[in-house]
Amino acid sequence: MHRKQKLNVYNLTFMGVMIAIIYVVTMFRFPFLGSKVHFANAMCLLSGMLFGPAMGGVTAGLGSALYDLFNGYTFIDAIITFVSKGAMAYVCGLIMWKVKVFTPFLRSCVAGVIGALTYVALYMLKTFVFQAYVYAFPMDAVWATMLSKFIPSLINAVFAMIAAPVLLRAIYPMLKSAGILEKMR
Repeated sequence: MHRKQKLNVYNLTFMGVMIAIIYVVTMFRFPFLGSKVHFANAMCLLSGMLFGPAMGGVTAGLGSALYDLFNGYTFIDAIITFVSKGAMAYVCGLIMWKVKVFTPFLRSCVAGVIGALTYVALYMLKTFVFQAYVYAFPMDAVWATMLSKFIPSLINAVFAMIAAPVLLRAIYPMLKSAGILEKMR
């Protein structure tokens, strides 16, 4: 994880698999505390953890944006999703790959928290801009909408913060023993 990565067949293949996983898990949502939880944000964080900031960001952004494009969202929505989900994975990967202060598991937890909170902040910013400036709703309606979206976003973020480091800890030894991680570097 220390050297600069280059794209190779293994990277592209594994990125394609992760893009497909992100796309598919976005379809499955489970009711939880008045919200719907999905694994997509956890998979986006996992992409950042496994691929690093740049490739992880592209992978997370593409998987999420493709979901938007093929499920009735606008092109603008897909671009915003690409940027926000990509930023989440980028920040997560940056911390995971560059900050060497903590043990790997603790680093994955910190990276997951900061990455997930990055997404929540960007999602809230998007909500505010669209509600206040694109749709020109009154500010009391804007704040009500933001509050209604903040709680489910935070629930998804907490779920992703927990799930991504656990998934990384579960699959990392298998990827390493299979030699996949070395082939990707």
